[in-house]
Amino acid sequence: MLEIRTPAFDAVLREVVEGVEAETGERFFQSLVRRLAGALSVDYAFVSELTQAGTHFRTRALWGRGGYLSNLELPLEGTPCKAVLDGRISHYPERVCECFPADVGLREWGVRSYCGVPLQTSGGEVVGHFAILDGEPMPDASLAIAVMRIFAARASAELARMHAEEALQASEERLARVLDSAMDAIVTFDDRRCIELFNDAAERVFGCAADAVIGGPLDRFLGERLAQVIARSCTAIRDGSDGAHRYLSAPDGLTAKRARGGEFPIEATLSHAWVNGRNLFTLILRDIDALKRTQAELQRMSRHNEYLEEEIKSVHHFDDIVGRSPALGAVLEKVALVARTGSSVLVLGETGTGKELVARAVHDASERKERPFVKVNCAALPAGLIESELFGHERGAFTGATQRRIGRFELADTGTLFLDEIGDMPLDVQTKLLRILQEQQFERVGGQVTLSVDVRVIAATNRDLAREAEKGTFRSDLFYRLNVFPIAMPPLRERRDDIPLLVQYFLGRYAAKIGRKGLSVPAESMRCLVAYDWPGNVRELENVIERAVILAGGDDAEVSCESLGIPTPSVSSAAGSMPGAKGTVAASSDAASGQSRGTNGDRPAPGSAADTNLSELERRHIESALERSAWRIEGPRGAARILGMNPSTLRSRMKKLGIGRGARHA
Repeated sequence: MLEIRTPAFDAVLREVVEGVEAETGERFFQSLVRRLAGALSVDYAFVSELTQAGTHFRTRALWGRGGYLSNLELPLEGTPCKAVLDGRISHYPERVCECFPADVGLREWGVRSYCGVPLQTSGGEVVGHFAILDGEPMPDASLAIAVMRIFAARASAELARMHAEEALQASEERLARVLDSAMDAIVTFDDRRCIELFNDAAERVFGCAADAVIGGPLDRFLGERLAQVIARSCTAIRDGSDGAHRYLSAPDGLTAKRARGGEFPIEATLSHAWVNGRNLFTLILRDIDALKRTQAELQRMSRHNEYLEEEIKSVHHFDDIVGRSPALGAVLEKVALVARTGSSVLVLGETGTGKELVARAVHDASERKERPFVKVNCAALPAGLIESELFGHERGAFTGATQRRIGRFELADTGTLFLDEIGDMPLDVQTKLLRILQEQQFERVGGQVTLSVDVRVIAATNRDLAREAEKGTFRSDLFYRLNVFPIAMPPLRERRDDIPLLVQYFLGRYAAKIGRKGLSVPAESMRCLVAYDWPGNVRELENVIERAVILAGGDDAEVSCESLGIPTPSVSSAAGSMPGAKGTVAASSDAASGQSRGTNGDRPAPGSAADTNLSELERRHIESALERSAWRIEGPRGAARILGMNPSTLRSRMKKLGIGRGARHA
């Protein structure tokens, strides 16, 4: 039962007032609830504020059973506070727990009675409430209500003051962050030109800490001409005349001074504000020398970026189409013709001829050159994954698809997609590919949303797709769709004139990689290289030169004819200078390769003696590699790696030449 121990209302009021009159903020609320609980002889007292959402209230101070308790945030529904925060005085003299069975806190506190008074602004808005609770019945709460109503106005005013103070502090912090993050120096000063604000950029520009200059003179940082202009401008701004200079620039001879000496040209803006009865001026200043240095650094970085891009191209062989032969010239003419269009391109040629380089050349010469060039090797992907790789998949589309995956077509949007080894693509995937080529639309694996893309497709293969289409292993309609503009990359044996250039190119590349200088290819080695038929094409030549550079003991990169499995060619024509060769060698023309070419430069006719010799040379070369690899075809030590050939191509050549472990040829 509530027991009022002081009969006079003013005595209770005086006891509360004496404890809170000198307090503000959180200390005010803490003193208030403690004094209320003591003066009214109740177990609990608290003051709260309504949350912004209006569904909860949080206590600003909570007193209970002789001490301060941690503040709480509680929901309104199902509590006696709901009516109070709706703007009504609420009094439950007893059995309050029975009235609000959902309020677990009432039972935990062991209270039986409750009284609450709302905190309202002058406009009538409820912002919080006072509440007292006791473990005994509270039949008469008139004195408590009267006292709480008196302090409700003071409490609501204190809440408003604290909110305004918090908002001002947050605003000042935001402004400080903005000022400190500014790239330009910002200096605020008063009528006497005393500094009041000095941001982080000003510290960097002038070379001193803000604490050391706040309250000090601005003029220590101004050149003579700049000080005069600012003085005149500030006077003109105050007087409202037209003589104010709002924009100050270096061409006018304006300079600022660093704290440790030295002047620098500036450009700046000057603004004015009237704050609390005072004139304040703000100078936003930029160091012109630093700006020039930044611009120069950006230009340097831009050039460096261009250089790195060229380096990346060099590493990845993007521009490695080397040669001046007529056969290669015809290819490059076709590249130039088709690059400007959006047509599909089919690059044909044996393994190792450089089909990817042709595809990249088409992309780089097109309007899409600044957009992505995405490559997919259809032969390297398992049949079950190629569809997901091309079109992407949704989460849960199949076992292991734990998240959405973007496919290569989406990655190549607005760019070029290069489908290498297109002949190895499964038939069911070919159907989807045909749809994209026709409609530029597709769905991810497991997806239902149709996606649109703008992709140019370039495909490459070493297979005869026309024959594959006749056999039914490749869709004929897809073949015709891809074969809009075919480009056939000639094998290296049909562009022997390019072999010396390629040798020098690879020699320079791999010599630079290991830090060797002055390497050259002897004349006899060059004749062997030109005479050899290169079943692995340019890739095989590259591997041979790389191996020769690694093994070279002196200035020469030796490549013996015996290492290639061919007899030493005879010099049947006048010797000429060979770039990169030591001494004189036969020119890399028909005469230098007469043993394997007719007088007209064409390939030997099938069944001819020359053709037989070439086949025998190729057989010996392949058998030599197989012997060195213990007849292992694939893998890092396999014959295909030694020859620089695709394993499937090597098997095909072995079958054609009748090469087997049990077979030997004279």
